[in-house]
Amino acid sequence: MSVLRDYRNAPMSFLQEMAKRSPRYKHKQYKSEWNRSIIIASVEKSAEACFVEVIIISFLSEYKESVNAFIEHDPAAHSALEIILLYPGFKALRAHKRAKWFLNHNMPLVARAISQRCAHKTGIEIHPGATIGKRVCIDHGTGIVIGETTEIGDDCMIYQGVTLGGTGKDEGKRHPTLENGVMVGAGAKVLGPITIGHNAKVAAGAVVVKDVEPNATVVGIPGRVVRIDGERIDDLDQIHLPDPVMNAIMGNADKIAELEERIRKMEDKNEGI
Repeated sequence: MSVLRDYRNAPMSFLQEMAKRSPRYKHKQYKSEWNRSIIIASVEKSAEACFVEVIIISFLSEYKESVNAFIEHDPAAHSALEIILLYPGFKALRAHKRAKWFLNHNMPLVARAISQRCAHKTGIEIHPGATIGKRVCIDHGTGIVIGETTEIGDDCMIYQGVTLGGTGKDEGKRHPTLENGVMVGAGAKVLGPITIGHNAKVAAGAVVVKDVEPNATVVGIPGRVVRIDGERIDDLDQIHLPDPVMNAIMGNADKIAELEERIRKMEDKNEGI
């Protein structure tokens, strides 16, 4: 009883120290730490699984968006499988995404190798440094060249033979920027660090070296900006575009015909006198 009484009267710090030396206490402490480690590991594993799941869902969603964009813009497309397996424009855009990833992770040689292999297989050369948005479509695609600092927005349409290039050996931004919804017709050349406004149209064969306003249409060499009643035209219509040179010729022809009619009337009036 005296011993128990001594322990009861002992300081709290002494009792805590004695309890820590007990094998039972050490076992309890080890079990607590083991349970905590299991919980932490399970939480980390769960977070990692969620992160991977989000990446996979995001990738599949973006992949489906790209396929649907080709189906909407190309009436010749019969199925998604046809686009995935056989369309060079789709393959080039997917290859560019891989090349861009390697470039962003400081592996420029691998990125360039992917780009050049894609150019050899599809005839479409896209520099790994180019920035390309969502739902971009490349129709046919043979002969397309897209430079390093080119920026292409969402929902753009690019046809075969297009060049989005620079005008010299300038450093920094030296290639064009295409905003959302831009259509560039077959064989068009867009050169230099210019901006093509959203929903603008570049007609087939045009050469553009100056900024283009939104919702405008560019035709001719060099490119001249015109509008069609202030409204957009259909994305696939590259034929019914205004020709300012022909419009000027037709206007002059109408004016000449009017003047000839006035001269004829004056001559008839003089003969009557």
